[in-house]
Amino acid sequence: MTSAAALRLSRGALKATASLRCSRTASTVASKPHESDPQLAGYPELPWVSNQSLPARGWWDQQERRNFGDPVHEYEEVLSMWGPDIPHVPPRKALFQFSLAASGFIAFGLLCKYTLAPERPTVPREYPYSGLIRELGGLEENKAREIAADGDE
Repeated sequence: MTSAAALRLSRGALKATASLRCSRTASTVASKPHESDPQLAGYPELPWVSNQSLPARGWWDQQERRNFGDPVHEYEEVLSMWGPDIPHVPPRKALFQFSLAASGFIAFGLLCKYTLAPERPTVPREYPYSGLIRELGGLEENKAREIAADGDE
């Protein structure tokens, strides 16, 4: 192998690894090493699992789904049986179903308003002389009057 061929091969390998390295750093997230919480002071770090997702039977305390002597999670009030319920429907699917139901109600309302509502059985009343403006004294007379500062009109 000549030195020119080796140089071309090494340049190609450098370009391939550089493009691989660039795409690799752009597509992956840098992970930090897991550090223990200094406030726990040796207390075990338990996994974030709700007691509602555990099986119902086989526990010392079936209502709380715990065994006697089990360590209590740091966030027990959130992960206990009395915490917020675990959604059985994924949030995206729930949003889709809600928007589908809301659009159905809106479509039904528009259907009732525009197709099922009967037409007016009468013609709107028309008054002579531009709607009785002249007979009622004109537009200026029918406007609300301002009360004077001293209370006299």
